[in-house]
Formats: sequence, structure tokens, C-alpha cells
Amino acid sequence: MKEEQVILVNELDEQIGLMPKMEAHEKALLHRAFSVFIFNDKNELMLQQRALTKYHSPGLWTNTCCSHQREGESNIEAGTRRLQEEMGFTTDLRDTISFIYKAPFDNGLTEHEFDHILLGHYNEEPKLNKEEAHAYKWVSLDEVKKDINTNPEIYTAWFKIIFDKFYDYINITDESNR
Repeated sequence: MKEEQVILVNELDEQIGLMPKMEAHEKALLHRAFSVFIFNDKNELMLQQRALTKYHSPGLWTNTCCSHQREGESNIEAGTRRLQEEMGFTTDLRDTISFIYKAPFDNGLTEHEFDHILLGHYNEEPKLNKEEAHAYKWVSLDEVKKDINTNPEIYTAWFKIIFDKFYDYINITDESNR
């Protein structure tokens, strides 16, 4: 099976090329990505615990799902595809804000991503793909914020960055969208 390609971008999110995913992470090159945040009617966020076999950040808690867009795929199409592949459901998503972050890992890989934040609502139980997600839980944003401060080592680097930079935005956006 051919390795997944990521879309290399500049600081304006303009495509400048394609590269195998592992190579982009080894070279720490900026590439397009997305992070999906799913809320229920209780304003709780669905957190995913990454599969224990993932090549980086195994077993850590993070947002509902995340990945990379494929060439020619919109942010919404990519988020919908990955939500189904990882969590076993789909729902309407909204493309909201984006930002650039860089996070090195102990295994020598680096996430350097132009990350698009996608928000959606869902109230059912997911059907986890165990190769992607080990577990899930619904948690209020206030509880997540407190736990990140108390136990930062159990969360992914990008999730902590998003939560730190965009907590108020995600909270306000969700409140106004109910």
C-alpha cells in the first residue's frame, strides 16, 4: 500500500507540493492538517484516546479526531472521512479557524502543521476503529482545561496548544451554535 501523502503548504496555506507523510514529519516541513472537535447537547467534548500502537503519541488523549487532507479534498470532506474512519460516525462539520504549530516528539518526528479546526455536534456512541482510537469519553471544557493543567503528560501536544490558544473561541463558538 502506498504511503499517505500530505499537502505541503506555505504560511498562507497555499499548496507548494506533496510528500509522503513520514518524510514530512521527519523533515518537519509545514503541511496541511485538521482537528475535529465534536460536542454533544450537554456541551461536552468527545475526547479520543489514541490507539496504543500509533507511531507517535500512543495512548494520549486528544480531540475527537485529526489527520491530513488529501490532494483535492476540502477540509470538511477530509474531516468527515477521518471521523468515519476513526470514530465510526459522521455529522455536519463547520470549518472555523486555523493556525500554524510545530511540535517535536521524542521519536525524532515533528508535527509542523497548518491546522484547520472543525466543529460539529453528535449525541450518539461512536463505533471506534481500534487501530486508531483506544477509547473515548465525553468531558466538559472546564474539566478538560483543569485536567490539562494537572496532567499535561496524558494529552497530545497539538491538543494542548489548541486548548491553550483557542479555549475561549471554541467555548464561545459552541455556546452560540446551540
